[in-house]
Amino acid sequence: MPGWLERVKADYLQRRISRHDIEEIYDTAVKAAIKDQEIAGLDVITDGEVRRDNMVDYFIERFSGIQIDRSSKKYYYDFYDTTVRSKLPTTSLGLVPDYTVLRSFTDRMTKFCITGPHCLTKRINNQFYPTEEALAMDLARIMNLELKALVKAGCEIIQIDEPYYSGFPEDLEWGVNVINTLVQGVDARIGLHICYGNRYGKPSWEGSYRYLFPAILEAKVSQLTLEFARRGGEAQVPVDRDGEREAVVPLREAAEQRHAGRGLHHVRRGVAEGLLEQLPRGADRVARCFAAGTKAGHGAGELFRRLRVGQTRDRFQRGDGEDHRIQPLIIPELGEVEADRRGLGP
Repeated sequence: MPGWLERVKADYLQRRISRHDIEEIYDTAVKAAIKDQEIAGLDVITDGEVRRDNMVDYFIERFSGIQIDRSSKKYYYDFYDTTVRSKLPTTSLGLVPDYTVLRSFTDRMTKFCITGPHCLTKRINNQFYPTEEALAMDLARIMNLELKALVKAGCEIIQIDEPYYSGFPEDLEWGVNVINTLVQGVDARIGLHICYGNRYGKPSWEGSYRYLFPAILEAKVSQLTLEFARRGGEAQVPVDRDGEREAVVPLREAAEQRHAGRGLHHVRRGVAEGLLEQLPRGADRVARCFAAGTKAGHGAGELFRRLRVGQTRDRFQRGDGEDHRIQPLIIPELGEVEADRRGLGP
């Protein structure tokens, strides 16, 4: 988030500027985010999520029936205290106008990110529904209509963010059922992003993604995007007791049925870093995971070194001086796996 935009958000929270003014500023910030991504050579463009104070309040504020304590938020990035005391009515969440700004200023493929019902449920004080699962199911039912509206407006890719699975793995079985309710009948490419949190620049939990399998394979999504840079502990790619690359295990299982994306970039570092360079002791194992390179015939190590923050290009030069398009990576253990170049993290 640019510093100037943080100051504007703080001013709005303190009622120093009007809603009209901040919406104009948001539109300008979205255009800048689009331009940055296009210059970087990204094929799939988002709005940069610049309108969002955080990944929860942007959505919770839109539900009728959720009571919000406006005095509970002292800084824009804080969460509101929220409570539900009755059944949530079915109403529009009003996401389409925000998406339409993105669609209007790029001719490239677009993606819109949605915070999933499981995560939202963990931030709501539930005083009505018998279980968290019941609340999440109702959130999913309402959000399902909004996803269909986004697709009708032209959205090709929808990403669902569910960082709280890693903190509450016992919820995974019903969490998958909620995801399937959320995406039922949504005619778009659906990605599911799972991580270990990054609140205030720190991972919320530690661990591996083994808990996801095989249950996560029942989710009716076409892509799993797992973040590997911010899981707590040391910044390296661990190896399990049998010498298996821990990162490859979930990707192999996922790739049998869907695309897999692997996040490696440390989103809180304010420098342009290579994706291998930020994992000094695990870089060799990462390189071997992607050792087959691209269809263009270029080594994956060189490819990733060129995928730098703010400097990504969809073309690069090999030793022959010619331009070559970056293609999906070929991993011997997995088959073809899409390279996620959005930012590789939440």
